[in-house]
Amino acid sequence: MQEIIVSQDEQNNKIIALVENGKLVEKYEEREGQERLEGNIYLGKVENVLIGMQAAFVDIGTTKNTFIHIKDVIPKISNETGNKNETLSKYNIKNYIRSGMPILVQVKRDSTNKKGARVSTHISLSGRFIVLMPNTEFCTISKKIEKEEERKRLLELVKENLPKGYGIIIRTSAEGKQEELIKQDIVRVIKQYEEILKKAQEHEKSEKFEPKLLYRNEGIVGKLLTDLVDQSLMRIITNHAQIENYVKQFLIETGLEKKVKLELKQENVLQIYEIGKELEKASNRKIWLKCGGFITIDKTEALTAIDVNSGKYVGTKDLEQTVYTVNKEASIEIAKQLRLRDIGGIIIIDYIDMEKQETKQKVLETLEEALKRDRSKTQVIGFTPLDLLEMTRKHMCSND
Repeated sequence: MQEIIVSQDEQNNKIIALVENGKLVEKYEEREGQERLEGNIYLGKVENVLIGMQAAFVDIGTTKNTFIHIKDVIPKISNETGNKNETLSKYNIKNYIRSGMPILVQVKRDSTNKKGARVSTHISLSGRFIVLMPNTEFCTISKKIEKEEERKRLLELVKENLPKGYGIIIRTSAEGKQEELIKQDIVRVIKQYEEILKKAQEHEKSEKFEPKLLYRNEGIVGKLLTDLVDQSLMRIITNHAQIENYVKQFLIETGLEKKVKLELKQENVLQIYEIGKELEKASNRKIWLKCGGFITIDKTEALTAIDVNSGKYVGTKDLEQTVYTVNKEASIEIAKQLRLRDIGGIIIIDYIDMEKQETKQKVLETLEEALKRDRSKTQVIGFTPLDLLEMTRKHMCSND
């Protein structure tokens, strides 16, 4: 059973917690005045093109100009890898964009203290059951839908109802849903995109063209509702009337007001399931394991490094078994912490050295199994020649 708990203080700062079977599994924060741009769609203006870098800076009306690379300008070659494996040297960015021209972009990664936001011309809009990708022909389905018969049904359904010029990702929430509901979702999201396009075309014709926000992201609460309301979400608890009204309207529009229980409480909602204590632990660099070992998590600009240590654990048998016990428990905790802290990008794990290939394989399988509980996309690359485990994870809602 899943529950969303939203706490808003007097300064309008929000803490949003996702709880599964009474345990905190995801937490997010929204600070007053700290706007999350990821997902927003703008009609921007190209400021200057950096031919040597195959990139450009785009003004979207924010304090810092945003950055766009050639791979986010040319058409998507693959929905699985995007343009990651494309030979970019055969393209020239000046053939696609020029300084001063309007450009429709979506923020893919928020700005940091050092860098502006990263934008792309590859627009995507999420519905309850699908993710729409205009100007592509890709039609893919969530890997978490495993039944072959259901995968075939959904793919055929979508292809029959998808106009030319649109690509689509079928979300996990589509599994088992009625054909009419999915059709309605496709129509709604296409209409939403067409309205964005219409606004962009009208604004582009204005005499004094300036960058303009055309679509605002739904916020973390809205994203969680969209992602989870058709799955095992059973209850939403908040301490703020404005959030209650927003959720109530969302549930009415989706026809799920009877399925999901909505509660407004005056007391500290973070005391439920002792979430406050769990939130404190989630900010610690060092996390102790039950066996007596521990892991440390260090985030840098380029990647996140996780180190596994034996700590107080000395084992009861041979060294390899002792190492395996710590590494196995660490793998489960690492998967939990990645989801809880919404850590994204490149992640390097320095396990305690294992001599046997068989032990490494078992630890790898433990990590992969634990990562299946994560709603975000993860990819385990494997051990490097230096025996470091390399993996990647996509952010869910983070501002990092």
